[in-house]
Amino acid sequence: MSMPVVSLQNLKKIYKLGDNDVHALRGVSLDVEAGEFVAIIGPSGSGKSTMMHILGCLDRPTEGKYLLNGVDVSGLSADDLAEIRNRQIGFVFQGFNLLARTSALENVEVPLLYSRPVIPPADRRARAGKALQAIGLGDRTDHHPNQLSGGQQQRVAIARALVNEPTLILADEPTGNLDSATSIEVMRILQELRARRNITIILITHEAEIAAYATRIVAVRDGVIISDTPNEPKSLLDDAPAAPMAAAARAASA
Repeated sequence: MSMPVVSLQNLKKIYKLGDNDVHALRGVSLDVEAGEFVAIIGPSGSGKSTMMHILGCLDRPTEGKYLLNGVDVSGLSADDLAEIRNRQIGFVFQGFNLLARTSALENVEVPLLYSRPVIPPADRRARAGKALQAIGLGDRTDHHPNQLSGGQQQRVAIARALVNEPTLILADEPTGNLDSATSIEVMRILQELRARRNITIILITHEAEIAAYATRIVAVRDGVIISDTPNEPKSLLDDAPAAPMAAAARAASA
């Protein structure tokens, strides 16, 4: 069997709140294989955000291990974790987190600025442009966030997550600020990333309707996993007009 992209082994996370211990995670174990699309769902306070922070190497467990592509990252230095975040993980957040006075192209370039060895400016621009083209925004490279719709801003954020060709994308409530139609378009893009690039995706959400687009649904409550079930997702790839990535790919090969 292939090595899981993500392996959480008896993870516990305890926060100090005055004299009290808050048990955010209570012994969570979870394996995610390459190419899976996993939705982690739960109410506020369930522990799903704590899991996301640990998965993204933004926090450390109090106990247990987190293996990313077979490497135990639980005890790595801050510099090593920063390198892993930049090279192996792509982040998509609810709030887009785009730089307001910066073009779409320059926003997508940001992760490349921290790459080592240094990537030449022309190569950065080419890679950022390719990432924007892949999600259907090749004609919006010079637009600033205030010139883009909410859905377009989230697509820029997805391009930014893709630009370093990560093995794992973490999407934290990526449709939380979007209307229903635009939310479906974002989920279509995530499904395409899995289907066409075999990228592993972990999605955090509190919406069952959004989780239904994943191939596996993990429900969390009170810091423990209460269910972990395969899901036959609502596919957005075959029953709709050509999605941005597919259309871009056809145009490039024409």
